[in-house]
Amino acid sequence: MRLRRLSSLIVLPIAAALIGFSAHAANLRIGVGADITSMDPHFVNLFPNNGVAEHIYDKLVGLDADSRLIPALAESWKTIDPTTWEFKLRKGVKFHDGSPFTAADVVFSYDRVGKIPNSPGPFTVYTKAIISSEIVDDDTIRFKTAAPYPLLPNDLSTIYIVSKKVAETATTEDFNAGKVNIGTGPFKYGEFKRGDRVELVRNDGYWGRKSDWEKVTLRILPNDPTRVAALLAGDVDAIENIPTPDLTKIKANPNLLTSTKTSHRIIFFNLDQQRDVTPFATAKDGTALTKNPFKDLRVRQAISKAIDREAIKTRVMEGLSLPTDNLVPAPMFGHVPSLTPEKVDVAGAKKLLTEAGYPDGFALTLHAPNNRYVNDDQIAQAVAQMLTRAGIATKIQTMPMAVYLGRASKLEFSMTMLGWGASTGESSSALRPLVATNQPDKGLGTFNWGRYSNPKMDAVLANAMSTIDDKQREALLQEATVLSMKDVGIVPIHHQINTWATKKGVVYTPRTDEYTLANEFRPQ
Repeated sequence: MRLRRLSSLIVLPIAAALIGFSAHAANLRIGVGADITSMDPHFVNLFPNNGVAEHIYDKLVGLDADSRLIPALAESWKTIDPTTWEFKLRKGVKFHDGSPFTAADVVFSYDRVGKIPNSPGPFTVYTKAIISSEIVDDDTIRFKTAAPYPLLPNDLSTIYIVSKKVAETATTEDFNAGKVNIGTGPFKYGEFKRGDRVELVRNDGYWGRKSDWEKVTLRILPNDPTRVAALLAGDVDAIENIPTPDLTKIKANPNLLTSTKTSHRIIFFNLDQQRDVTPFATAKDGTALTKNPFKDLRVRQAISKAIDREAIKTRVMEGLSLPTDNLVPAPMFGHVPSLTPEKVDVAGAKKLLTEAGYPDGFALTLHAPNNRYVNDDQIAQAVAQMLTRAGIATKIQTMPMAVYLGRASKLEFSMTMLGWGASTGESSSALRPLVATNQPDKGLGTFNWGRYSNPKMDAVLANAMSTIDDKQREALLQEATVLSMKDVGIVPIHHQINTWATKKGVVYTPRTDEYTLANEFRPQ
């Protein structure tokens, strides 16, 4: 399997780059590993975009480094009755332009989520439970839900609050142009150069802890060797997503510090389970198949059995992954201990293909991004080789995430790679967008690109969403996970292990949610 190489990075003269670096420098330069496709915080639920929004905007409810709920723009929240949540807003908060933050901005922001045109991945899964909002006063807001809904605080930890005054008539293009990027977050928007950088300036009027850095530059460096080279040459002070072949050398470098943490992001593959004929699966001679093989459970099971997740961990990820058959890792809420990663079984995969009517297998093109997830291109290559050994002659086509997302969300492909972080800190965050039946009016299945559908699983999930008792709700979420995984609704591969590297003198608090936040970098 082809791995990215270090490209002589370690021989760069890092000592000179480090001379004169002050732990109390006013500016912080961070090399980020994925491109940013939009500056509109409501346009698409994509982690690189959200990672920038985390600096400029706040949410009602925040998450700490372990994805536990903490107060943010809401100081507290409680249920008034089984279908009413009340949030007490933080007083005295101001937007970057000096205007006061009020409950009206919250209502406007949540309404805006459902009105964004042409979103390839909307946030609506997290707002659909709200059927009405009541502004009690400027500092108090109540939300009504159709049924008891215990996860509303979790859901609202994903939605960024924008200024109604500034954004009421704004378009996504206005945000991308930097015209209306006004939030209440720890940094003010400075500049966005697409494909190059985002400039941020400290918000000295921030309601929370002020950053140690007056100016932050997020350098967009999706190429792994380039990102490491920038750190070693002193062009940036920190990077995320250390390339797996380089981690050992970087850890051994006395002038660098590293931090790691298991992510709640799952890397997986969607399989087209909707169309009667799928566009990128053919007979091995290239002739059309008369039916879609992925609609057969045995074929989906064969694909899962053909993938050697441990080999991907050791040979591609160099130990920086956790093979899984779950949607969230332990000990997160909803993890199913009994679901262990599928063991590779090529003979079993061939047997299942024969039983499904494909004794000679078939041909397939697998599509994946090549600049979004850790080793995404290499993972796709490895999976293609594994499927080919099992009888499914597989080639891959990869492309930048900005292109891939638009095409994959339109269901142009047959087998697609995707990564998903459980941003609410529990398993419904993955169940609802990834394996729930696609129901845009309910905000469900928004990233269910395979159009998997299991009415029984949907019913169990719906029951979980209205169950107040935590123990009962977790049991239902676990049941829904088991149903979808036994059905091979998606093909899970692993959870990423997040990595960061900094120059000596700067430390970072690693996060389960994968975000690289300037506020979490501190002078040592």
